[in-house]
Amino acid sequence: MTRRLRILSQTLFFTLFLALLTQTQYQGRDELGLPVKLWLEIDPLHFLSTLLASGSVPGLLWLSLITLALTLVLGRFFCGWICPMGVMIQLAQKLPLRRRPDVIRTNRWRRSQTIKFYLLAGLLAAALFGAQWSGLFDPISIAVRSLGLVVLPGAEMGLRGLFDTAYHFNPLGVSRFSEPVFGWLQGRVIHFAQPRFHQAFLLGTILAAILAASFVRHRFWCRVLCPLGALLGTFARFGLFRIRQRDGCKDCHLCTFHCQGAAEPEIRGGWRPSECLVCGNCTAACGQHGLAMGFARPRALLPPAAGGPAPAPRALRAQAPGGPAPLPRTAESPAPAAAAPSPAKPASPVPAWSSAFAGAQVRRRHLLLAAAAGVAGVPMLRLPLSPARADPALIRPPGALPEREFLERCVRCGECMKVCLTNGLQPTLLEAGLEGIWTPRLVPRIGYCEFHCTLCGQVCPTQAIRRLEPEEKKRVRIGLAAIDASRCLPFAFQTSCIVCEEHCPLPKKAIWFREAAVVTAAGETRVVKQPQVDIELCTGCGICETKCVVQDLPAIRVTSANEDRNPHNRVLLEEAAP
Repeated sequence: MTRRLRILSQTLFFTLFLALLTQTQYQGRDELGLPVKLWLEIDPLHFLSTLLASGSVPGLLWLSLITLALTLVLGRFFCGWICPMGVMIQLAQKLPLRRRPDVIRTNRWRRSQTIKFYLLAGLLAAALFGAQWSGLFDPISIAVRSLGLVVLPGAEMGLRGLFDTAYHFNPLGVSRFSEPVFGWLQGRVIHFAQPRFHQAFLLGTILAAILAASFVRHRFWCRVLCPLGALLGTFARFGLFRIRQRDGCKDCHLCTFHCQGAAEPEIRGGWRPSECLVCGNCTAACGQHGLAMGFARPRALLPPAAGGPAPAPRALRAQAPGGPAPLPRTAESPAPAAAAPSPAKPASPVPAWSSAFAGAQVRRRHLLLAAAAGVAGVPMLRLPLSPARADPALIRPPGALPEREFLERCVRCGECMKVCLTNGLQPTLLEAGLEGIWTPRLVPRIGYCEFHCTLCGQVCPTQAIRRLEPEEKKRVRIGLAAIDASRCLPFAFQTSCIVCEEHCPLPKKAIWFREAAVVTAAGETRVVKQPQVDIELCTGCGICETKCVVQDLPAIRVTSANEDRNPHNRVLLEEAAP
């Protein structure tokens, strides 16, 4: 029953996750009515890392406390029942690829499963010193970033190609039906324009590697690397929904064969609740009904006088760290002698003999070394950056906090890039240094910042991008446009052009013209309008650069100069902050 409910839960929650992610786009209105950032807000790792890095809990991140509270009751239910990354990994494992024959041995707990605890320690220690790196490894951020910036745009490109083919070739008059369907899908499922993102190949390769690793070892990511799983596993040790042991166990090891987390449910001296994903596979696979799941007080927390099952025999305990495991009995194996019937006994909770931070699993010295490495990494990744000079290409979205505060909160989920109406927000690589990898920046040559749009602030789960009111947003300066006279048509080629001024969205245009008499190559004198930028009015929206008719390198370009969030990033000396 538990297994069936888990499969139903995974199906429903993954469908909801995809539906909300698909709706994270402009739909013809300036407000998103759906809670599209819900999965990011119930992520306890985002809550804890943001609290440590910024000293505050912005937005609805406090909802993640509900996840932690339920973990104290149900164990790592989030990993096995809700997490979209876990669902994708399980779906990938359904592919008909060659499996290793020694599944029981490889499905034992291994010391490599402690890596995720060390990674968690390093991330939280770095967050304590203002470095928000959890989003690089958090499974929810990875799922949103990979699906939103790679998988869904790729699927949309294929869907557009299918509809375009139907429209151009129109076999059997199919366009009469395909065009209305395409019109209905546009703005609901697919974007008004095909989105494309920088580093899509890199982000897609990372997702593919996570999924492919599961063919080397079952749920490799969840067992070895997932820091969210480590955090939830720490709390799951005290969970009340536990495996119960009955007298019917025949040491067939089917429960271990089907266990998703290598929690070793058949070890009679204890199991590993920090690794158990509450999948229910063990109880469903046990034909002898030797295991059950139910609520009970954790036996490991009881005082010694309260009793409990005896520790596991030495032979069984030796198997747990990865030693040789007995193979399941086959038809040729002699059957065990029939045991005398015994009166039925109530199932007793299996004690947690190895806990999340017990010496047998996570060594304190290694934990401290991991935390020290996280702290040491903070200055190492910040040293290459010059705090006195802002990168001119680093144009942050409107409402972005000052750079240091922005990096303390941004979890690299990619929601702002996914929702951007013009596709102008792109993930950084090294523009903000290694510390700022995959944070958003505006690339005006690809898309501009729409004058009335505030969607990026609406979807940010940590308020690294503040939600602005429409009137406030129109006044926010994110950069400054500058004209390259060596490429601008009226300056360099004595040809009239007013495209940049026509597209400027401000009521009082930030681009004005100065008439000048110029001499052409033929010796003819003519009067052309040469564009000028009003530094007091320009907000750096980038539409002038996007629409510039000069190909390759545009004649008017926007940089981060004059942005409101940095008083030191100014063009005019008299405006520079002391």
